[in-house]
Amino acid sequence: MTLALHAHQFDAVAAAHDVAPNLEGRAAAADRGEATLAADLEDLHMAGLIRAPLGVFAGGVGLCWEPGAVAGGVDVLRVLGRANLAVARLFEGHVNAVKLVMLYGTAATQARVAHAVRGGALMGVWGADGVRPVTLREGRAGITLDGGKRFASGLGLVSLAVVSATDGNGATRLVLAPADDARRADASSWQVSGMRATASGDFDASGLELDFDALLGGPDDYYCEPHFQGGVWRYAAAQLGAIEALTDAMRADLVARGTLSDPHQAARFARAAMACETARLWVREAALAVEAPDADPGCATRALLARLAVERAATDTMVEVDRALGTAAHFNGHPVERIGRDLSFYLRQASPDDALHAASLALAARAGPVGDFWTAP
Repeated sequence: MTLALHAHQFDAVAAAHDVAPNLEGRAAAADRGEATLAADLEDLHMAGLIRAPLGVFAGGVGLCWEPGAVAGGVDVLRVLGRANLAVARLFEGHVNAVKLVMLYGTAATQARVAHAVRGGALMGVWGADGVRPVTLREGRAGITLDGGKRFASGLGLVSLAVVSATDGNGATRLVLAPADDARRADASSWQVSGMRATASGDFDASGLELDFDALLGGPDDYYCEPHFQGGVWRYAAAQLGAIEALTDAMRADLVARGTLSDPHQAARFARAAMACETARLWVREAALAVEAPDADPGCATRALLARLAVERAATDTMVEVDRALGTAAHFNGHPVERIGRDLSFYLRQASPDDALHAASLALAARAGPVGDFWTAP
């Protein structure tokens, strides 16, 4: 089977739909710890999705960041999130890492990463520091890292990670580091109710010696907008897929009971469907704004609001589903129980109160009618 992608032929959304049944079918076993997500990631690789975020000239289609592949990227993340939110979480991190390398990496680093990704390598972005934050020290031949990361998703699955590190001047640097040394990974701390299958945990970067081209960009480039907070549209899209999955599961259950035509139950389903579409419109428009070639830092505000709109849609839908299905939704083995746990956990990333505060301040500083915030030239 050839994995060569042609930008004018490859349909990433169709590829996501093709693999979705397999991901959904394995989701419960992965949640129970009976399997890893390795088979799911292999499916993504064989479908051409692992390499899809690479630029066209690197063998991909620029999924999620090239202008012609942004709307499709929203749908790919949504479809994967609907099938298995844990897989979508890892794929979102992969897309983020590839984009950071394309933005800030040297030509040699970009070529090295493209070669690895074309071969199926999964990437990730690990930003949360452990007890000892990651620092870097520059020497004559390269850099040396010290410290560790927590909440590192995809331990044992991610081959290359973009990690944040503090340099000697107190600035944040981005570093491309190998992540496949099992001796450095510790998933024992990942004792959580949701997103269990992401194989997250701690990663010890101490003593990692890397060439200078492992550095991506300059000091504090990590925080440049609209690529930093503006990128939250991607995991909002994945979360939206899980909201759709909850809504679909509610409908299936009510159909099986013969109660979907009940006025109260029908209204619950309609409200959930409305929430899904509202969230989808927010996410799509935010993605197109953030990833536009002429996007300015202010576009990040739209992405933050989209992330909050998805959170509202999720909480509202979970209430509707809970009331519609009653105790059935809380039994182990019911898809709503697992999806709800995963979604509830994922919604806490990262600090929604801070996102609301930042977006609120940005909106308050704008002039003109509120209805023109998004349409004015």
